[in-house]
Parts: sequence; C-alpha cells; structure tokens
Amino acid sequence: MAYDLSKVVVTSSPHIKADDDTRSLMLDVLIALVPALAVAIYTFGVRALIHVIIAMVSCAVFETIYNKIVKHENTVGDLSCFVTGVLIAFNIPVAAPLWLTVFGGLFGIIVVKMLFGGIGKNFMNPALGARAFMMASWAGFMTTWTAPHAKLPLFGNVTVTDAISTATPLASLKTGTLPDVSIVESLLGQTGGVIGETSALALIVGGLYLLWRKVITINIPAAYILTVAVITFLFPMGGQSHLQWMLYQVLDGGLMLGAIFMATDYVTSPVTPKGQIVFGVGCGLLTVFIRYFGGLPEGVSYSILIMNTLVWAIDKKTHPRKFGYQLDKVKKEAQ
Repeated sequence: MAYDLSKVVVTSSPHIKADDDTRSLMLDVLIALVPALAVAIYTFGVRALIHVIIAMVSCAVFETIYNKIVKHENTVGDLSCFVTGVLIAFNIPVAAPLWLTVFGGLFGIIVVKMLFGGIGKNFMNPALGARAFMMASWAGFMTTWTAPHAKLPLFGNVTVTDAISTATPLASLKTGTLPDVSIVESLLGQTGGVIGETSALALIVGGLYLLWRKVITINIPAAYILTVAVITFLFPMGGQSHLQWMLYQVLDGGLMLGAIFMATDYVTSPVTPKGQIVFGVGCGLLTVFIRYFGGLPEGVSYSILIMNTLVWAIDKKTHPRKFGYQLDKVKKEAQ
C-alpha cells in the first residue's frame, strides 16, 4: 500500500489543538477591562474615555507606522496594541494633558515593544514601561489627582479652577495614617487615583472573567495580592488597626490593576506554575518595600518592571526537569 507522505505534517509534541489565538485572547482582555472603564467614566467623566480612545488610536498608528518603515506585515489586527493603549490610559491621571497619552503610546509601542521585535519579544510590559517613562519625564502631570465627579474640560488642559485637587489614599497611608475615605469607597472606586486603578471591585470582576475564559491563571494574582495582604496585616504603620491597614493597602492604588492585568502578561511573566508563584511573591515583596521605604507612595509599577527583568532566571530555575535527567547526572558522576 502506498502512502502520500507529502500530506503528512510532522511537528514536535505536545499535539494540542485549540481555537484560541492572540486576537481572541486580547479581545477577552479588552472585555475584562470594560467594568473598570465604566467606573472610570462614572467617577472622572467623559474625559477618561477620551484618554482611552486617544491611547488606543495612538498605539495602533505607531505600530502601523513602525511596521511600514521596517516593511513588516501590519500586526494591529492581533489587538495587542489596543490592550496596551487601554492600560496606558488606565495608568494616567484624568487631569493630565491629552498629548501626554500620545507620548505614552509612542514610548510603549515603539521603544518597549516594537524595537525588541514586537509582541512576544519585549522583556517588559509596554504599558508599565510607558508609565515609568511618563513618571520620569512629567512627574507633575503624573501626580496631579482629581477628586471624583469634578467637572473637567473634555479636550483642553485642566486648570486649578477646573478640578478639585485631592490626595490619593496611598498618600495618606504613606504617612502612617488611614485615608479619609471608607473601605466601601475604595472598593467601588470613589477615590482619587489614575483612571483605571480606583475601583478594586470592577478590576476583580474583570479578573474573574479572565479566569473563567482561562486567559490567565490564579497563580500570579493570588501570590501577589496575598503577599501584600499578609505583610501589611502583620506590619501596619502608625499603630493602625491591622485589618483596616491591610484592606486599604490591598484595595487602594494600582495593586489590583497590576496583579490582574499587567503582572499576568504572557510575554513578561514566567511560564511555569512554580515560577509564577515566585514572580507574584517577588512583586508583592517589592511593592510593600517601596510603599514603606521608598520615596513614592506606590510601588506596583516598579515592582513588576523589576520582576520582568528576572523572568529568565525564574524560568531557568523552575522549569521541569527532562525525563531521565537525574539518572544521567548519576551516571556521569559515577564515571
């Protein structure tokens, strides 16, 4: 019997067939971000939505231009640039000028993502890289907070008379005092902060959707959040209540946004379950260390960026041993 070997496709194991692709995964992430966006629009007004739209369009344009220059196929269709755009906007205060969002998209897409080879090859999260760049370059804009429901212009620059300036809950926690907002307000997002980080509840809903769709696993978010919770519960500052101090530390700031949507980035996080737990614990330790002893009240962005640079080492130490590895080692030692 003759066989037509030209139709045989030989690939390495494991032979797993799935309908998921980059586009479907990124679409799920965009859907998961909708609850936090809805709360942001309710809390900060339509200007928050304008920031998000500008960031998404900017990221798509910059990725298209780069692909055109280097004569590569346009990768905008995989939707990853739109996810980056939303996350960049989520890391910007609503009172920041709109051109700042464009610069964030430029740095995140061109410098952090495309210059390293595009999706799958960047060594740090593009949105967090953009946030760090904007924080270093325009710290004044990146640390100007607006009180919930303040009346802001849709497109113009925000003036002192437009916004009611307010401190974030983390600014109070930095001094060892509890913020003047309730736990419920922190949970629902009725506090000062960047556009996408204020509502812990909305971010948790998005995270549950991603877990249900199996886009992410529980390893990194759980390890990250629990590490922060345990340390802050055991070591509150200023003689505050252990439970209250821990709840404010967990619900306020960028912990939920970072743990659920940025620390879980496939490209910049470990691939093994054990490595993911190590990664999450490391992010949690660094976050608390920066919050307690650093010059800034928040440490989520920098903790994830630092751990991004260590992913290669974590993967190297936690990858499964090949079958027969120990036996081969014993034989070599015997010889």
